[in-house]
Amino acid sequence: MDAMPSRDEILKALEAVIDPELRRSIVELEMVRSIDSADGLVRVTVSLTTPGCPIRSHFETAVRTAVGALPGVERVEVGFDVLSDHEKAGLQKKLGRPGGLPEGALAQVSNVVCVGSGKGGVGKSTITANLAAALTADGKRVGVLDADVWGYSIPRMFAVSGRPPVSPQRKIMPLENHGVKVMSIGFFVEEDSAVVWRGPMLHKALTQFLEDVEWGQLDFLLVDLPPGTGDVSMTLAQLLPQAKFLIVTTPQPVAQKVARRAAEMANKVDLEIGGVIENMAGFVTPSGERFALFGEGGGQALADELDVPLLGSVPLTMPLRVQSDAGEPLVFTDPDDPASQAMRHAARGLMAMFPVELPILQAAAPAAPVAAPTGMSLPMAG
Repeated sequence: MDAMPSRDEILKALEAVIDPELRRSIVELEMVRSIDSADGLVRVTVSLTTPGCPIRSHFETAVRTAVGALPGVERVEVGFDVLSDHEKAGLQKKLGRPGGLPEGALAQVSNVVCVGSGKGGVGKSTITANLAAALTADGKRVGVLDADVWGYSIPRMFAVSGRPPVSPQRKIMPLENHGVKVMSIGFFVEEDSAVVWRGPMLHKALTQFLEDVEWGQLDFLLVDLPPGTGDVSMTLAQLLPQAKFLIVTTPQPVAQKVARRAAEMANKVDLEIGGVIENMAGFVTPSGERFALFGEGGGQALADELDVPLLGSVPLTMPLRVQSDAGEPLVFTDPDDPASQAMRHAARGLMAMFPVELPILQAAAPAAPVAAPTGMSLPMAG
């Protein structure tokens, strides 16, 4: 029998257990209350933020899996208690969340992807909307958070409007169209009115959109960032430390250089850059002719510089513009359009960044031996 793992080895294994809302490990969050081990049994006590924590079963399964894989461990027992008010206050201060800790809204969101650019006018929202459509077409459950509070356009691109309803649990219900859940500041202000907010208001609004919205079970939550490197990006990096960052650029060197600054911002706030999508990679006419209006190669050059994949080069086509204004993502209305094909390709590259863990198959139990036949032998029919 293998020797039992040490406390440090068990803690190291528990670093793989991630709080799905705070997006940090339970070790980093100091939620591991106690560890006891003897004779092949390991007992772990995890401290929850609330007694009725909706993700308790997630922690139990993840702890059993992580610790149970260590040599010498035969059984794992998981217990729970609740952080004291003093401990909660310390955790809020550590995470920079004076408004409180989350209560379950993001617990069922598997992957968060922030879509950003260094400058406006590169078609970032168009890419976000059609990327969501492409993921949905591939059978994924998708939500879009329009975090571009000054230039919100996602509601129009999905043809959704009106004030979202509130559930009996006092959660905001996202509006939905084409199977995509959508939340935007545009649902809460008069149409075409300007949003004039400073940093604290933005932080509060974004925190509410992430934690007070009933997103439900999602494979992907796409966050459409405002252009630039300001307060919104820093707030989301703080709230979603395990999100991946996609950079949208156009081919010309000017846009590429500005997009590089967005990458520097992501690095400074410890957001992992997942890849680059090049938009307006040539204009394709209805007859199929292609013109490189904005040059060529900028997206690949930026991806090479950042050492990340170029997920797709999306051409500018007339239907792409028309369908964005009509609130019908082109991927749904014309999947054979060159821009749709490029978006489907980018979506598959994005899915490859988040591989699905396959369940471990248990060895089949050996079949019971078949008893030898007994009784009188019958003569063969002639």
